[in-house]
Amino acid sequence: MSIEQIHNYYERLVVDEVVRRVRDNPDVTADMVADMACVALNRLPPRYVRHDVDLVFYLTEVERHQNEVAMDTAITDSISLVLARNRLTGT
Repeated sequence: MSIEQIHNYYERLVVDEVVRRVRDNPDVTADMVADMACVALNRLPPRYVRHDVDLVFYLTEVERHQNEVAMDTAITDSISLVLARNRLTGT
């Protein structure tokens, strides 16, 4: 077994969604996107899997919906936080 086989289920989903939400904002830098993703991921419970279907298969519909809502909230909050911090610091 190799450590490369294990990943946090939310990582790719969060990064892709952050990029999708801010891609048309010319003021958002790559560093800000990374910060947004990190803040969001730190607000979600870690879900380590070998294959994404491993987690999805065992979740109920209610649990899947709760995960989607939690991820949406974490991403929305992280984008707001990083944008506000950036406005305050001017960086």
